[in-house]
Amino acid sequence: MEPQATAVATDVLDAVAEGRYPLPHDVLGAHLNDGVVTIRSVHHLADSVEVLTQDHTYPATHEHGGVWVCVFAAEDIPDYRLRVTYGDHSQIVDDPYRFLPTVGEMDTYLISEGRHERLWEVLGAHLMHFDGVMGPVDGVAFAVWAPNAQAVRVVGDFNFWDGTGHAMRTMGASGVWELFIPGVGVGARYKFEIQGPSGNWFQKADPMARATEIPPATASVVTDVFHTWNDEDWLRAREDANPHSGPMSIYEVHAGSWKQDLGYRGLADELIPYVKKMGFTHVEFMPLAEHPFGGSWGYQVTSYYAPTSRYGTPDDFRYLVDRLHQEGIGVILDWVPAHFPKDDWALARFDGTPLYEDPDPLRGEHPDWGTYVFNFGRTEVRNFLVANALYWLDQFHIDGLRVDAVASMLYLDYSRKDGQWRPNQYGGRENLEAISFLQEATATSYRLHPGIVMIAEESTAWPGVTAPTSGGGLGFGMKWNMGWMNDTLRYLSEDPVNRRWHHGELTFSLVYAFSENYVLPLSHDEVVHGKGALVSKMPGDHWQQMAGLRSLFAYQWSHPGKQLIFMGQEFAQEQEWNESYSLDWWLYDRPDHAGMAALVARLNELYRSHSALWNDTYTGFEWIDASDGDHNLISYIRKSEATSGHRAQDELVCVVNFAGNPHEGYRIGLPHAGTWQEVVNTDDPQYGGSGVVNIGELVAEEIPWNGRPYSVELRVPPLGALWLAPQH
Repeated sequence: MEPQATAVATDVLDAVAEGRYPLPHDVLGAHLNDGVVTIRSVHHLADSVEVLTQDHTYPATHEHGGVWVCVFAAEDIPDYRLRVTYGDHSQIVDDPYRFLPTVGEMDTYLISEGRHERLWEVLGAHLMHFDGVMGPVDGVAFAVWAPNAQAVRVVGDFNFWDGTGHAMRTMGASGVWELFIPGVGVGARYKFEIQGPSGNWFQKADPMARATEIPPATASVVTDVFHTWNDEDWLRAREDANPHSGPMSIYEVHAGSWKQDLGYRGLADELIPYVKKMGFTHVEFMPLAEHPFGGSWGYQVTSYYAPTSRYGTPDDFRYLVDRLHQEGIGVILDWVPAHFPKDDWALARFDGTPLYEDPDPLRGEHPDWGTYVFNFGRTEVRNFLVANALYWLDQFHIDGLRVDAVASMLYLDYSRKDGQWRPNQYGGRENLEAISFLQEATATSYRLHPGIVMIAEESTAWPGVTAPTSGGGLGFGMKWNMGWMNDTLRYLSEDPVNRRWHHGELTFSLVYAFSENYVLPLSHDEVVHGKGALVSKMPGDHWQQMAGLRSLFAYQWSHPGKQLIFMGQEFAQEQEWNESYSLDWWLYDRPDHAGMAALVARLNELYRSHSALWNDTYTGFEWIDASDGDHNLISYIRKSEATSGHRAQDELVCVVNFAGNPHEGYRIGLPHAGTWQEVVNTDDPQYGGSGVVNIGELVAEEIPWNGRPYSVELRVPPLGALWLAPQH
């Protein structure tokens, strides 16, 4: 008597044949029952199918709608392959439905709990290798979270974008779907084809894709890590360092327009020596996660785990970071967890329902940006985002994340009018779920990656942004000081003759300078959307504008807080930034622009060598005179931590004149006797200045001034700044 196949209902066979059965492995693949092996597989339009074992060949018969079945007697399920014939062409293939799940129970448990800190190792597309009696099998394990889907299929260039033969199996209540497909390798393009609750089918890019096609193409791409890291010394030193109390001078870069068409590897060759020459300690890249529209500058992300393919492969980006580290330069990356775009092939309505976005229409959309807001209260979504932060830190050795648009996450009424927002459970405007998410992201990042820094772009007076989470703070290491930036640029926009009436705008930042750990940003936001270049914000003719910018930089570098400037500002780019063009590097041919760059390099040199400038606590700053608004002038001392019973080991006296005229014989108080030397003067001719400088040693006189027993007379240049250092 011939062995009989296990019976399967016709409606189930229909669903299996069409790739819409949620448990295809229950039907397809090999099944053993009472000494009989039944093997089913889907091969539409095939003329014949055979099962090949190590010892036998068994013909299969067409059962229903493209489903083929083969039955034979055996005590165990053997290793096997399938020979499929279409007309005169035959091919031997492996059966994707003969493999055990590639996602384990612990993984699905952690995903459901929102605690999978290495989520990228489970979901997405991963190369896998299996050994068998008939030889090794290589392929890709696909896994995706789509809890409300009726069915999910994998489509790609390996199956002619027809997923009926590659239906995934559901992993139960976790909402994860899984399938191993033999024969797929690095470079394969794919998407997930999802049947939503309403029965309609749509294709989605992989939320966990680690590589993508080059936009405007939207498929995900199978990749793996082949780069060998050589930054062990950097990482070892980073673990023992404290970026919050050390030097940090940040050069913000848009990778596509610093110089056009360089790519990640070209940047490694050209950006790194330039940053070293200029003396910056860190490069901060505007968002590099994949985004469909270049004009968004990366702030509307569609693939959170994939470095944009515009500039190369993920390994190319690893190479760039590795090279930066080997040259002693840290890497900060913009990270955008606040919102995501509505592109129908990406995260939006991913399984046919509001999955990643908040389902509440009064919480789930940003009215300003036309984007969706993440559902921060859903454990799996929080896991997706927290794991994403860890992914960049772990897989790309990133030294810090600058978190974009934090204020939009904290407030339920952000940019909303009455009636357009819903209060929290206590009736307040705070987004409690987003607060909890940010605390989890910062605390987890610091715990797993000591030596990194988390930086918040937060534009309000929210308390405790850089306070520890244990005390109710958000747990960031630093916060952008938007108040300093706005007040300073508003003050500098005034004609010098009017600045005496705005002196409080200049000094107000020191009222709150030590309430948080600050970064002073002159970022890309200040040179776009009709705002012009930074130098053009200064009043007056060209010389006055250049002098004003030089004094601004000396003021910024000596003000408490770390400093950040956007690319091009260091040589006074004159045109508003446009992401479609390279910076105007030809400006270096002009002596005053080259002088601006020389000044920035000198400021960075002094900044790195003077620990007084890193002491961003209240002990590191002391006013000499904050009230001389009539001269548009401020003077102050920067100093390192003092040892018990002794004065500070390192100190600088800083004088900044925002008036358009020089002050000859201007006396300021000094902290102690001795000789002093002018270590930088922004009016030095080598920087493009007029030459109002102090030459040689300056001897402190025992003449009380500014409430101090010693003082000195100085030549203070117009629209200029000078730093004095004691001579030991």
